[in-house]
Parts: sequence; C-alpha cells; structure tokens
Amino acid sequence: MSLDVRSIPDRSARAPQEGRPDRQEDAPWWQSAVVYQVYPRSFADADGDGIGDLRGIASRLDYLRELGVDVLWLSPVYPSPQDDNGYDISDYQDIDPVFGSLADFDELLAGVHRRGMKLVMDLVVNHTSDEHPWFRDSRANVGGKRDWYVWRPARPGRVPGTPGAEPNNWGSFFSGPAWEFDEGSGEYYLHLFSRKQPDLNWENPRVRHAVYAMMRWWLERGVDGFRMDVINLVSKDQRFPDGAVADGAAHGDGSPFYVCGPRIHEYLQEMHREVFAAHPGRLLTVGEMPGVDVDQARLFTDPDRAEVDMVFQFEHVGLDHGPGGKFDPRPLRLSELKRSLGRWQEGLATTGWNSLYWNNHDQPRAVSRFGDDGPRHRELSAKALATVLHLHRGTPYVYQGEELGMANAPFAAVDDFRDIESLNHYAHAVAAGADPERVLDGLRRMGRDNARTPMQWDASPGAGFTIGTPWIAANPDHLRVNAAAQLADPSSVFHHYRRLIALRHGEPAVVHGDFTMLLPEDEHLYVFTRGLGGTALLVAANLDGAPRPLPAAVLEGWGGARVLVANYADRPDLGGFPVLRPWECVVLRRASA
Repeated sequence: MSLDVRSIPDRSARAPQEGRPDRQEDAPWWQSAVVYQVYPRSFADADGDGIGDLRGIASRLDYLRELGVDVLWLSPVYPSPQDDNGYDISDYQDIDPVFGSLADFDELLAGVHRRGMKLVMDLVVNHTSDEHPWFRDSRANVGGKRDWYVWRPARPGRVPGTPGAEPNNWGSFFSGPAWEFDEGSGEYYLHLFSRKQPDLNWENPRVRHAVYAMMRWWLERGVDGFRMDVINLVSKDQRFPDGAVADGAAHGDGSPFYVCGPRIHEYLQEMHREVFAAHPGRLLTVGEMPGVDVDQARLFTDPDRAEVDMVFQFEHVGLDHGPGGKFDPRPLRLSELKRSLGRWQEGLATTGWNSLYWNNHDQPRAVSRFGDDGPRHRELSAKALATVLHLHRGTPYVYQGEELGMANAPFAAVDDFRDIESLNHYAHAVAAGADPERVLDGLRRMGRDNARTPMQWDASPGAGFTIGTPWIAANPDHLRVNAAAQLADPSSVFHHYRRLIALRHGEPAVVHGDFTMLLPEDEHLYVFTRGLGGTALLVAANLDGAPRPLPAAVLEGWGGARVLVANYADRPDLGGFPVLRPWECVVLRRASA
C-alpha cells in the first residue's frame, strides 16, 4: 500500500471538527491542525498608511484558505502606545485605531469562520502598558489598585532613585534594571520587559478575576482560544531575592524566582476553571513559556491537570546563542538540535502535546538562521526545514512569510531597526565599550525586526503590503520572493507547505504516530520514523549544502515504499544506497499488508 499526497482531499474549506475519521476517535481537533501566525502590523495594509490592519488581513483570508491552515493566530491588536509593538496594552477590550475597530474585528472573525478556520488571540497579562487605566490608578494610589502591580521600596540603607537602590538586582529582558523608580510615591515598580510594561501582581485575586472576565468577553465574542504571552512568568517569589550575577553582567539573573514560579500551576488551573471549562472541545490554548523544561511542560499540558493544551518552549531556538546571549550567535550543531527536539518528542509522547515552530515574531527567519538563504539553496533549504518540522509529533505553527521562504533583511545601520529590544541592546552594549559593528552584526543575524518586515505579496514597490510608505522597509528581495510568483509555480515553497499541511490532514501517522530518531549524532542528516498501527513513515533530510550518503541500515525494510513528499522533482524512490543531494528531503510511506 502507498499514499500519494496528491490524492489527499483538500480540507482547507472545512472547519476543524471533533471526531474526524482520519484520526484517533477522542483526539482534540487541534492535534491535526496547523496554525498560521499573523503579525498585523506587517501583514497587509488596507488604508495605505504603511501599517497593516484588520481589513488588510480580511482581504487575504482566501490566501490562508488556499494554503490549508486551520487556525489564524493574531498578534496583539489592542489599544497600545506601541512601545513594544502592541505587547504593551492600554485597553484589553478594544482595538487600536491603527488596526481598525471592533466592527472590523468582528468582520474578520466572521470571515475566518466562514472559511472553516478558527481565530486565536494573543493574551498578554504578565504586564500592561503604563498607560493602562489600572496602572494609572495604581501609580496614583486611587481606587484601591495600588496592589494591582508589583511595588517595592528601595533597598534598605539606599537612597531611593539612586543607582543600586532598586529592590533587588534583577535585570530586564530589554536591558537595564527590572525596576523603575516612581518619584510620586517614592517606590519602584517591577517591569521584566520595558519600563513602560509594568508587571501585574497576580498575587491579588482581583487582578486575576479581572483578567478572566476580559478573557470571557473575547470568547463570548467568538474567539477560539488564546496564545498566552510569557504566561509562566506571572507567579513571582514574593521574597524578591537577588539573582546570581554572571561574569561581566550588569544585573542579576532573577529567572529562578519568576520562571514557573511557586503558584503558576494554581493560577493556570484557576484560569481553566473560570474561563476554559465553559467551552469544552472548542478552544486552543497555548502558553508561551520561556525557560520551561520537558518535565514542567508535561505538567502544564497533561489534560488531566486542566491547564493549557500546549506550550511554546525556547530550548531549540537558544542552541545557537553564544556566551554573550542571543546577539552573540554561534554555529548550530545539528546533533544538539536533534537531541533537543528528540527529547521533547520523547518527553511528551504519552502525556501532553508539542507545539512545533522555527519562526515567530520574536525569532529571525529560519531560512537564514538554520538554512541557506543564498540563491542556490534558498528554496531547497526552506522546504527541507519545513518537512522536518511538520513531520514531528505536535501542532505546527507557520509564521507569515515562512511559507514563501522569506529571509532576514539587509539592515545597513542601527537606524534601520525599529524593535525596542534591539535598540536598547545596541545603546547599552556600545555605551559599555563594545564594537558598534560587531553589535550590529548580532542584530542583523538575530534581531526580531527580521520577522517584522512587510509580508511579500508581490514585486511592487510596497511588496503588495501597502501603497504607502511601510513602517519598516520591505526586504529588497521581494522582487523575486513573493506570494504572487509562488502561487503560480507548483514547485514553489508555498506549494510545498500546502502539500505538508494536506499530508497532516490526511495521514493519521503524522498526527498520532510514535517517533523514533535515527542517526542522532550525524551532523548533516536529520532522519526519523513515525509509526501508527501498520503504517510507517520515514523522513530523511540532508540539512547541508554538500551531498551526503544515506547509510544503508536506514533503508532496510523500505524497499518498495512510496515517496509522499520530496523537494527535488526527480526523486521517485530511495532504492539502493542513495546520496541525498544538498538540502534534499524526502518522506516515504510503507504499510503492512
């Protein structure tokens, strides 16, 4: 028996339904789904102001339907001063005018549902904007909201507001101390991110229930779930001790005292009871959890514990960070990547669920980072990376433009960047004596703005994203790498993604099969099998720019198996002892009689 992916029916027009016949009877719908992340500011601009908006997204829904994805994940569109591009929220129950209105949102949601897809909102409740009414009341100590945020006095014996007087030595993710002095009250407030993103005090039950009420409001409006931003940081050790200081670091590492803090499981179980339990079988909930390990993720995603459906973990996207952090990248060793992803496959094999991603709004482009974005191997490497990821067990996430093989942008100078993390890092590093060109090289390779350049729809001056001046420059390569060209080319990266998504919808072994890593120490070949009942899949990829032989032992028992997916058009089978060409990937299927 064999399965030709071309014969799989197109399910892109169908809503995800419980009890699909092509999977285990009691499996939740999101296990066979594929999620597409839209970064609204950069996706599609309908009004020509250079900033993407909701009506722009609505105009491109047929594109997502053709790709075949099941869920649209929308990065924040709430009112915001845009200090951190919308992750600093000033009103949880409205739409920022730069993106449109609630009416526009309702039209978008209706359009998503008409096309058989679901919509997931970004939930950002570790912190708000300092312009949120809650924080304004808290800062002014009116309305009983002082303890809605984390306020602390200066360190004993220090003069408030002077260097070193912060309540502890924690550093912010966005450089500098994690505490901001407020002259009006003489105290400091905690901000793990920007100083304009004060942390909510989840110890206060009034805060938690205000958040739950807001979540219910969106679900009642028809939203189908939430991606929860840094949700495992909401519980802090209330002693607020100093963190260890690494050599050369200006601040201490407070993460042991707020990553998966003492009450995090209590809070998520309460959230589930108060919000999610009223919508059985309908929602997708994914927690972004920096610093989480496999054992912790198993607890968070165990259905019997009723917390979240899956987590975003960061282990595999930290493997190329050097001793100086993310902006000091080092070459990635494929064996390390396989050990990491394989450990997550094994750890969540029987309990919990994986989320699968290379790209998102916080990561540089995968084809530049893990692949080869040169003209010779760009498409091949984009397809190979996609194949490896989508054939793992878990729910795949596609970030806008990933399905086109969009690459990092050629930022020439620091003035080309827009992201607060990059700009703050540059300012602090250069002030500390670092070589500006070396700092810029790190930003070019790892900066978040690489993911935020406009979606490349066509070869027009605005890349089809806008008729105006885009808020951040489009990558010049949009002249040849764009959706219009790829939709017309059956061999494009876009259509390869489409085939992978169709395979997930049509082959139960992709969704539910067990996972076995082969050749774990090989630094060039990524090979594994998936198996369910009498069906087995072999995934073999050469993640290198030189030809690599596939060991004969890997192919034992695969004689006569059919190729389901390949990124070279002339790969009919894997007979004999083949050599995988540069960035070649192939998926085989065999079934018992």
